[in-house]
Amino acid sequence: MKSGIHIKLNIFIFLLLVFGKISGQTITIPIETKDNALVLQTDKENRLWIVYFGNKLVNASDYLGTSQQYHFPEGNSGIYNNAYTPAGTWNLSEPALQVTHADGNPSTELKYMSFQKKNEAENITITIIKLVDPVYKLNVDLYYKTWNNENVIEQWTEITNNEKSDVVLNKYASANLFFSNKNFYLTSFQGEYLKEMQPSEEKLGQGIKSNESKLGTRAMLLGTPNFILSFDGPAKENTGHVILGQLAWSGNYKLDFEITSNKTLRFIAGINPYESAYTLSAGRTFKTPSLIYTVSNNGTGQASRQLQSWARKYRVLNGEGERLTLLNNWEATYFDFDEPKLSALFKNAKSLGVDMFLLDDGWFGNKYPRNNDDAGLGDWQENVKKLPHGIGYLVKEAKTAGVKFGIWIEPEMVNPKSELYEKHLDWVIRQPERPEKYYRNQLVLDLSNPEVQDFVFGIVDDLFTKNPELAFIKWDCNAVIYNAYSEYLNKNKIPQTHLYVDYVKGLYSVLQRIRAKYPTVSMMLCSGGGGRADYELLKYFTEFWPSDDTEPIERIFLQWNYSYFFPSITTDCHVTDWGKQPVKFRVDVASMGKLGFDIVANKLSKDDLNFCQDAIKNYDSFKDIVWHGTQYRLASPYENPVASIAYVAEDKSKAIMFTYLHSTRFMENATERPIQLNGLDAAKKYKIKEINLYPGTVSSINSNQVYSGDFLMKVGINPDVNGKRTSVVLEINELK
Repeated sequence: MKSGIHIKLNIFIFLLLVFGKISGQTITIPIETKDNALVLQTDKENRLWIVYFGNKLVNASDYLGTSQQYHFPEGNSGIYNNAYTPAGTWNLSEPALQVTHADGNPSTELKYMSFQKKNEAENITITIIKLVDPVYKLNVDLYYKTWNNENVIEQWTEITNNEKSDVVLNKYASANLFFSNKNFYLTSFQGEYLKEMQPSEEKLGQGIKSNESKLGTRAMLLGTPNFILSFDGPAKENTGHVILGQLAWSGNYKLDFEITSNKTLRFIAGINPYESAYTLSAGRTFKTPSLIYTVSNNGTGQASRQLQSWARKYRVLNGEGERLTLLNNWEATYFDFDEPKLSALFKNAKSLGVDMFLLDDGWFGNKYPRNNDDAGLGDWQENVKKLPHGIGYLVKEAKTAGVKFGIWIEPEMVNPKSELYEKHLDWVIRQPERPEKYYRNQLVLDLSNPEVQDFVFGIVDDLFTKNPELAFIKWDCNAVIYNAYSEYLNKNKIPQTHLYVDYVKGLYSVLQRIRAKYPTVSMMLCSGGGGRADYELLKYFTEFWPSDDTEPIERIFLQWNYSYFFPSITTDCHVTDWGKQPVKFRVDVASMGKLGFDIVANKLSKDDLNFCQDAIKNYDSFKDIVWHGTQYRLASPYENPVASIAYVAEDKSKAIMFTYLHSTRFMENATERPIQLNGLDAAKKYKIKEINLYPGTVSSINSNQVYSGDFLMKVGINPDVNGKRTSVVLEINELK
């Protein structure tokens, strides 16, 4: 009886607390997930501050006193922990919001007005905090959407202009966070073409560390909007307090990490303000992209599992569904193909055992045929010499051969050598007074223009309308934006600084139309590499292409790094002829994602072909665990000569463990020590069987031995990887 009274009293205190009845002018707003809390609080001047970010407290009433435990001096730099820092008034720190008002005043102040908290669905809560400038009619709504069980927060901002005429948003961040811990370590992911997603960890020192892109498109070519933030020490897999997140935006981004004079951390994330001042008309609202992050007290392993689970359940298109294995013709034919050659490849796909054949670049253009990458982009009609009977004929031929058919497009781009360029030069992003600058011999179409949006939608719509059995689209995007200028914006007297933002908004608009009409067809994000893997685009796509680098040793590292942020079901991993490793190694590496092939299948040796056929059958038997199971990174390739990763079924009855020897140094192998598993049931009994054996080889793993889950997680299993067994796939089954 007493405990019941205590619970009711605690709830009563919580309600009074958040509605400001106990603390007078002070309003305290906890934003909680299962394990963590972000707490905001007003002061006597009605400004809103972040007063706590850490482990969730048992008693909600305790949040009221958190701010009293910190005594940071307030100098001439302003107060660092504002929830959405404005520019031009009391603050001298890096702002989240910078506005020029209708009368030209560049200052903004934000005062708390109200908040509401609502349950959108089971496990999902949205908190909306309303702020207002007391002098100008500018409203700012801060949104915090939480997924309780996954410890995930999605945060964005909506800015509404209630003034009588236009205001200019010079900076408009998605999120402004504050952390009062000490010693912050940032892992960012930088790179270049064929070397995407390379991790770089550093201890943050006083000042601002910025990660940003100004490329316009394929934003992740040189860097990414992903980050790992670790507290009190470098990030570790199974221990430590970390935040793992991403700005879900497909254009120019900027992430600012500022160590203050108090050694605290301010984090501001959003669209890059570079050349992106945005005029907001009276009565209109601007919604920023989302910052998505998860918090873990048990290292990056738990954080990534939380984010992967969230993505499959709530974000990725058909994240809990199926995917198609495929054979791509690119490395088999490049641009040189015709109908008979493709029909033979359909039979190869069927012989391999994959679900689908994907026709890559080179199928279109007549006046300017697409026989290489300098012509034809924009002219999306079948090349009559290569494909006299059209795409429909290929779809039927593939079906006859027993496989589905998919196709490559790059609808946002144009070659100067094309009919589209000749007819619609005004659709192309280019400076009319400057020499054209090309990336991969192409330019970018102006998706801020509604006519161009209609054109891009029409490319996809036409393919599906004429070929309703088309099963897959590979959507590529290879060029960056040079000479940023829009004839459409100029003609309509819209500032050119809208281009970078409106391009991305135009892309999303096209994709919304496609998915409204074709909600289920699988589509791959491609960008000559991992230039477009973000959680806004993955609302519309089922998967993405991590990199054009398919060399299997490099892919181990790439796929490892992507796994921090994305579930395996989204990651396309293809077997190609890159590298010197045997086909078994290449297939084993590609099997830790969504498997595909980009090889000349009819040139495989008999044993290689037999191995691939058996490996695909094995993959079909365990792919559900790889796609939907729980992932555990067991041995890091950055710390060991081997990499090992496992996927465990939800009921812990089965697991798949991949181990690869990536070092070629003499005498390096993994036979010295066992590798500890994770995620099994300690009380269950398991047997372990090696699969994906190459023809004529015998496993050194005793498949009759019985292990407890406790043993496998505390002692481990030695997969016996060595110079002769460079990749080993183990199937772990509960003994029933």
